[in-house]
Amino acid sequence: MNNNLITSIAENAGYVAVFLLLIVAMFAAAKVAEVIVAKKTGDKNTGLSTRKVVIIGLFSAISGVLMLFEIPVFFAPSFYKIDLSDLPAVIGAFAFGPMTGVLIEFIKILLNLILNGTTTAFVGELANFVVGCSYVLPASIIYLFKKTRKNAMISCAVGTLVITIVGSSLNAFYLLPAFAALYGMPIDALIGMGTAVNPSITNLTSFVLLAVAPLNLLKGAVITVITFAIYKQLSPILKNATLVTVRKQEATQSE
Repeated sequence: MNNNLITSIAENAGYVAVFLLLIVAMFAAAKVAEVIVAKKTGDKNTGLSTRKVVIIGLFSAISGVLMLFEIPVFFAPSFYKIDLSDLPAVIGAFAFGPMTGVLIEFIKILLNLILNGTTTAFVGELANFVVGCSYVLPASIIYLFKKTRKNAMISCAVGTLVITIVGSSLNAFYLLPAFAALYGMPIDALIGMGTAVNPSITNLTSFVLLAVAPLNLLKGAVITVITFAIYKQLSPILKNATLVTVRKQEATQSE
């Protein structure tokens, strides 16, 4: 990271502070959700057992690798791409709860920063975290109240809707202005990149509606399809891991 970029971050400390608050808010929301779900379902396995920590570490590593493979889309500027790094977080959250999903999302970002650094003054990485959590949290919370195939479909549909709304709103009111401020360029220049791809994009509103919203909708749909394709195969392994942990905890408490 060059000195100009460091200076730019310092001058826009407000943007960084907002994202730090968003990170805290995501963890707080996950914790509150787990407490509510535990009371409703009677689930006592909400702590971080050794086995759960191992699975979180493994899924975070997989998620970090998936983050490296970005897929461009034809309807948005080149700096918008789709990756499947949220998929392990969704699987983990379905199996162990929303806090697990948020932890996987957070560790994924840390791994990416450690290995690759940042070219976006941390804005892109933290945006990835917030947008990913906007799918993981509602989907896992709804699913954990009733673990049926029908409810899984509903939870993923809601997750797709939320990620589209949050991703679009975040870009319109925060991300695009933040990028423009950090790199000292007019926001019209970013909109111009959208116009080059789609002439119908002429302002910030059309940019979000015609590029950002479809991108997040597509991402949510892809995550949903793959989750349904692989969760059934992974579920017995993950549930067995949870069962073993619960039995060990019960045996320890009875001694």
